[in-house]
Order: sequence, then C-alpha cells, then structure tokens
Amino acid sequence: MYHGKIIETGSFLPKTIITNDDLSKVVDTSDEWIYSRTGIKQRHIAVTESVSEMAAGAALDALNRSGVNPLDIDMIVVATGSADYAMPSTGTIVQNLIGAKNAFCFDLNAACSGFVYGLEVIEQFIQTGKIKKAILIGAEKLSQLLNWEDRGTCVLFGDGAGAVIIEGTLDSGGVIDTKSKSIGEQFEALIAPLRNNDTPYYKQEMEPYISMDGRAVFQFAVTKVSQLFKDVFKENNMTGEDIDLFVLHQANKRIIESIAKRLKQPMDKFYLNMERFGNTSSATIPIALDELNKAGQLKGKKIAMAGFGAGLTYGSAIVEF
Repeated sequence: MYHGKIIETGSFLPKTIITNDDLSKVVDTSDEWIYSRTGIKQRHIAVTESVSEMAAGAALDALNRSGVNPLDIDMIVVATGSADYAMPSTGTIVQNLIGAKNAFCFDLNAACSGFVYGLEVIEQFIQTGKIKKAILIGAEKLSQLLNWEDRGTCVLFGDGAGAVIIEGTLDSGGVIDTKSKSIGEQFEALIAPLRNNDTPYYKQEMEPYISMDGRAVFQFAVTKVSQLFKDVFKENNMTGEDIDLFVLHQANKRIIESIAKRLKQPMDKFYLNMERFGNTSSATIPIALDELNKAGQLKGKKIAMAGFGAGLTYGSAIVEF
C-alpha cells in the first residue's frame, strides 16, 4: 500500500524581527522575564506580508529545492488559524501564486496542531491512491490577533510559514503513523473570538484577541502529548529510544522539558528554535523541519512530531526521512 514520504521542505519568515527588549518598551516585561518562562528571545512579525504570501513563499521554497513541477501537485492543504479571508481558502490563493493549477485546495484549522492534523489527512488520500503528490503548509500571522498590551500573550507568538512536499511511495520509510485527538469541552482554555461575533458560545463584549489559560494549556500539553507518544510507540512496537529526534510544537521550552522528562528522553533529542521564532502555531513544526533539512540533519532519521493547542487539539506523527 502507498504511504506518504516527505521529499522536501521550505519556509518563509517575515523580515521584521521584534526582540524581547523591543517589547519591554511597550509592555511591562523584560528579556529575563520572557526568556526564563518561555525560552523565547525574539520573533518575526509580518508587517506587510499576508498569510497567503508567506504560505506561497514557503511552498515555492520547497518546490524550487525539490525540482517538482507545480503542475504535478494534486493537493494543497494549508493549516492556519489566522487566514487572510473567511473565504476563499488560503489554499486556493496559494494555488494561484505557485501555479499548481491541477491541485485541489483547502484550509485546515486545528490551531497549533494543524500541521500534524494535515499530515494525517494527506496520508489518507495517499493511502487510498487518490493523490500522488501534495503540499502541506503551516502558515500564521498571529500578530494580527494579539493584544499588544497583554504581556501574558503578546510575548509568546510570532509569524511565519513552513511547507513540506509529500509524495506517495511503496518504499520503506516515510510516514510510519499519525494520530490526532481533540478535547472540545476545554475549548475556552485558548481562544480568539471573531470580530463582531455574537453566538451562544461567546459574549459579544469579548475583545477579538487571543486569550489563554496558561496553566490549563501547560497541564494539557504535558500530560496528553506524553501519553499520546507512549500509546503510539506501543502500537508500533517502538520506544522512545527508537526515535532519533523529537520535533514538538514550539510553544514553550518548559512544556517540552516536562514532556522529555515524562518520556525519560534526554533534552538533546528535542529540537528547539522558539528562542528565535516564538510560537508560530501551525508553522512551528514545518519551520523546524526545514531548518533541520537544510542543515542535513534529517536524512535517515526517525522523527517524532507533536502539535498541541486550541480546541483543545493535539496530535502526533512518526516519520522516517
């Protein structure tokens, strides 16, 4: 049976960088306060770049590196929770910008879990033989959803996009397993209401910014992701020792350290780049994969990925490169 294989990666990051010291000039915080609690020192902010442009930039980076003709792409999935438009989908705009005229396209919103959710969706299409090549993109402009006077959230997030090209193959390697889960009853732990929203689930006076119960999200991420990895390892007759590198959603260094401790794995197996990019939601994992790929650190390795975020959603994927 066919299964997916990631054959190339790409990324796009906005030009503007805001450091912790920059933020300390507009909100009551400091570099020491932010870094000690999150592991973040700076983040890229899209001043002029749109989500669609960043997504297309990441896709073109991957296409140019791979040599794949955009006309050979059958499917484009954009994971985003901060799209430029309610409609059309970001995927259709990306299709136009990169010239992938034969692809069908849609967006997927699973917040910070979007990339691993998207990987699971594409894997199903490949396994059934419906498609041969797909582009999966995580792209976010979370800066437009932030209250820049709220130091509890504005220090955490950044903008950017990452992409992978996935090809169906009968060879060994590639996607070994994926698993996604949701806990809808805890949706209020991390939320960004729509502007002028008036539904039974939101109070109209809520400001249209990201709000978060940090303690609840921390506890959720540590407990659920750790258990999910244990379950996936057991189902695939693996242990943490079989994994060469863990690439987790780059939300918070303390979360990743706690997960590593529960899995009894050393921190040097967990890739970290939130210091330079902050939390770019669905884009964190593909940006990290692109960094690793361009540094020659993926080939021949088993990578365990996990996303976790609003919804509450979480998911994992084990991929051999």
